[in-house]
Amino acid sequence: MKVDLPYTDAKPQGAPDFYFAINVSFRFIEERFGNDGLIRYREQMGHEYFRPVQNIWTKGGLPAVAGYWHAFFDAEPGSEVDVQECDSQVVVSVTRCPAIGHLREHDREIVAEFCQHCHYVSQSIGRDAGISTTVFGGNGSCKQIFSYDKDSEKQQISDIRECI
Repeated sequence: MKVDLPYTDAKPQGAPDFYFAINVSFRFIEERFGNDGLIRYREQMGHEYFRPVQNIWTKGGLPAVAGYWHAFFDAEPGSEVDVQECDSQVVVSVTRCPAIGHLREHDREIVAEFCQHCHYVSQSIGRDAGISTTVFGGNGSCKQIFSYDKDSEKQQISDIRECI
């Protein structure tokens, strides 16, 4: 399913230096408000900022989830990602995370819990659409599973590797 991103940009890909700002923002929030504050920030971002994505997922279901991630990673410079959709789930396999890759290429110290944002933001986006998110891996490559299965394995944050 072809899904456009719910925001517009005149360039075909984003600017990778934005990853520097994300990393520094995560560090600032965590130092100022602790890990609980960082989790609240990520959940609120998913619920408020990404409301247009939530609307797309609610209306289009799992095909819209797959379409969104295809479009999202097409716009992310340096990503190596495969998005597969089947009847019951969407699996996003990230071989090379564009954010972690760019931060490493520029010798930036990466917030250890950086990869947890994929779970907290996506889980918050999907919650009202009835879509759950589970993330395995991290530290530059991961697998993200989106499904309607409320009884699916609950996310264990320890399943998301810290960035080292």
